[in-house]
Amino acid sequence: MPRAIVAPLPASVSYCVVNTNGGGLLGRCLDAIETTHPPGVDREILVLDNASTDGSADAARCRPAVRLIELEQRQGKAANDTLLLTEAQGEFALLLNEDSELRSGATAALLDAVESRPEAGAAGAQLLAPDGKPVPCAWRFPGVAAALAGAVFLHRRLTVQSGGAETREVDWVQSSAMLVRRRAAAEIGYLDPAFFVYYDECDFCRRLHDAGWDILYVPAAEAFHHDQLSTDLEAGLPRIVEFHRNRDLYMRKHAGRAAAVAVRALTAWAYGVRALAAVVLPGHQARIYAAHARQALLPARGTSLGDRAAQVRASSSRASAS
Repeated sequence: MPRAIVAPLPASVSYCVVNTNGGGLLGRCLDAIETTHPPGVDREILVLDNASTDGSADAARCRPAVRLIELEQRQGKAANDTLLLTEAQGEFALLLNEDSELRSGATAALLDAVESRPEAGAAGAQLLAPDGKPVPCAWRFPGVAAALAGAVFLHRRLTVQSGGAETREVDWVQSSAMLVRRRAAAEIGYLDPAFFVYYDECDFCRRLHDAGWDILYVPAAEAFHHDQLSTDLEAGLPRIVEFHRNRDLYMRKHAGRAAAVAVRALTAWAYGVRALAAVVLPGHQARIYAAHARQALLPARGTSLGDRAAQVRASSSRASAS
């Protein structure tokens, strides 16, 4: 069970940060919240530490303005964000990863966008790579058409919806820096915990959309995203499994089994071609593309991040029982 530290305070904006072995990045995330928060707006800062083992939660524990929720056993991103959304007291909640770092004016721009459109249920910032270059962070919903675009290598041109200078309605945005109207989240039952990580925010935005809420992309709001993905296949394979398994879950949930099977085949084809090309192209890892192709075609195979977390929980339960 989570252990909460420091009583909650009333707030208009609740910063909701999930930390999983974030190292020094959590401190940078919290520093950015402090320095970029718009004046005159009430706030609270919640950090959920997802059973970290690297001591990174100390970056939140030593800050009196932060309410820390510590988990004894690791759980998925959707479950963590849901817990934060239900614990938060602000009208709006800004969901952040520990590796997200808000830039000046980001919170104000997101608030302005959502407050000016009462039908907006969520809004996403423009994410930046550590070198400051914009990265895709808003997309069309997954489906057979999107997978076909990927199969002919037109995915970025036809499915990416981020870019440009104008705030606009999109299908879904990444939750690394996503402002949520908490009333809208409560209306649809928050995030689906079946998505341990990946496609959780996609499913969330889809259900918001189906309930009549708009999703906004706000390019004036910027946040660095210090992506911590490993390029080592052995270390990264559980993430590859999780990614494709949850894409398949999303497809079966929203489009049915036949569409899910079509997307499996189209996605496997696209990664298979990349794997062949990577054999001769410098700077590309054929083994990683091949692993994606296999997993896309057979998403149930392998051990995912969620599987590993479940194994740890089971091991802990057995140890406690003995």
